[in-house]
Amino acid sequence: MARLDTGGSTVWPRSRGQLEELQRTLATRWAGEPPWRPARDRALRVGAVFAAGRRGRVGAGEGDDSAWAAAVVLLEGRVADSAVVRGRFDAPYAPGLLALREGGLLQEAVSGLGVEPDVVIADATGRDHPRGAGLVIHLGAACGLPTIGVTDRPLLATGPEPGIERGAAAELRLEGELVGYRLRTRAGARPVVIHAGWRVGADTGCAVVLSATVNSRTPEPLRQARRLARTARSTDSGLL
Repeated sequence: MARLDTGGSTVWPRSRGQLEELQRTLATRWAGEPPWRPARDRALRVGAVFAAGRRGRVGAGEGDDSAWAAAVVLLEGRVADSAVVRGRFDAPYAPGLLALREGGLLQEAVSGLGVEPDVVIADATGRDHPRGAGLVIHLGAACGLPTIGVTDRPLLATGPEPGIERGAAAELRLEGELVGYRLRTRAGARPVVIHAGWRVGADTGCAVVLSATVNSRTPEPLRQARRLARTARSTDSGLL
């Protein structure tokens, strides 16, 4: 599958100005990419990736902090493959600029998988972004894989709360565009936010995330990736 071509420049820029320019380019490309649809003749390989920072860090996090990133692939509810990488965040956290901080590390974790996922879930926004291309879109283009964002709250988009039953969803719009949903993955629990990602629309993202969520509020692939990243961090810190 085609990966991001930046014309010779780095896929993960190191400056705010370069990243913002690339995000605008990705937002334009996003509209022209063929939409992904789940295969109907076989079980879906649902991947996820998550980056954990140093335990005990107060505040949003600084550049050069130690970091652990894990990627997993689940097939029929079981972990079919996983990868863990250790490194450092490249920049402090800033809203809308998460790619500067952890984009390269997340791609490295996904690239370490031996089983290629059909779609990758990440804790990041997509079209709900000041320049229309949050980290989950950037990551998908860089890896050449469809992606879906799952976060606790929207970045800029607004919309109502969904019903209280499992599967209830409410549209999130930004400047009139449908960019995601609030989705109730567990009856009575706080909804998660589903973000349109690379080649994945908000409706397809909702369906995939709901099918990948079992007993927890968080989709199982993302929960497993988070667990692996935090376990690696604890092991390296001598806490296990």
